[in-house]
Amino acid sequence: MSIYFLDTEPADAAYFASALAGREVFCVSRSGQIGSGAEVVSVFIHTTVDDAFLAARPALRLIATRSTGTEHIDLAACRARGVTVANVPSYGEHTVAEHTFALILALARRLPEVTGDSARDGKLSYEAVRASELRGKTLGVLGAGRIGRHVIAVAQAFGMQALAFDVHAPTSVAQHAGFDFVPLERLLAEAHILTLHLPLTAETRHLLNRDTLARCRPGVLIVNTARGALIDTDALLEALDSGHVAGAGLDVLEEENTVRQEMTRVISGQIIDRLHGVTSAAELHDHEAGRIRELQGLLRNKRLLARPGVIFTPHVAFNSVEAVERINATTAQNILRFLEGQPQNLVEKA
Repeated sequence: MSIYFLDTEPADAAYFASALAGREVFCVSRSGQIGSGAEVVSVFIHTTVDDAFLAARPALRLIATRSTGTEHIDLAACRARGVTVANVPSYGEHTVAEHTFALILALARRLPEVTGDSARDGKLSYEAVRASELRGKTLGVLGAGRIGRHVIAVAQAFGMQALAFDVHAPTSVAQHAGFDFVPLERLLAEAHILTLHLPLTAETRHLLNRDTLARCRPGVLIVNTARGALIDTDALLEALDSGHVAGAGLDVLEEENTVRQEMTRVISGQIIDRLHGVTSAAELHDHEAGRIRELQGLLRNKRLLARPGVIFTPHVAFNSVEAVERINATTAQNILRFLEGQPQNLVEKA
């Protein structure tokens, strides 16, 4: 039984080797290092599992993703090839909620400005970096699942009013937790701060776009610890440029993988890999179009992250000792239960 893990740290690799003792466990850094005979592959969100990935590994039986979201996995292709997908349904609601509020506080208290060069050089203007209190403000929570509800509880401790929007809005949950589910239009109009905790689906992609951002309260702060593509980056840049959005705390970005690469690598280093196997002008055009999109995404992200009102953390909201322990333990159990014929945490929806 060949089991491969992608994107693991040394401590994670040691844990999986111990938890899956007696089985062939390989921890690799690139998908190309996964052998064609691999039967189980565990990935993180940075690895795309599509039909080409599956076709190159015909023995594959299980994809165990170390995440809750599965937008990096072509579930329909997996189902068509008889490949089971398991995820980690819950691991970090406290961790992500705490990171969300770290970003909210950093924006509200203007931490980048008050800890920057001007402050160290004694040139700080109190008026230029005046903060805002959270007490009495309205927090708009887009997605009131486990994480969103924990964010609401923290907001209430700060004396904030919480409004929530979700596709599924169970009134009993809201009444018990002391917040209101409201239509998106009202939430956008009233919230001083928006925080996103939705899965990325066809319906939620670019939920915040030119139209919805224009309907927000002027001077709104936006925090995203969910998925980058929930926000249209071009629209966010325009809203930041105009001042309609006062600031953004982003743990995730569109085209996030480009942030993990140097510009020169995007332009040159991967071209050979991308062109390998191209057999027609149409395929070449597709590769070139993909390269252009990738470069455009990189440039957008560079411009976004260079803005004074933007705080960026590199997809680390999940990254606490406790949450990673839960992720690893659940992943190991997902693999063991599957091998024992009792699969758990299966992702069925395509």
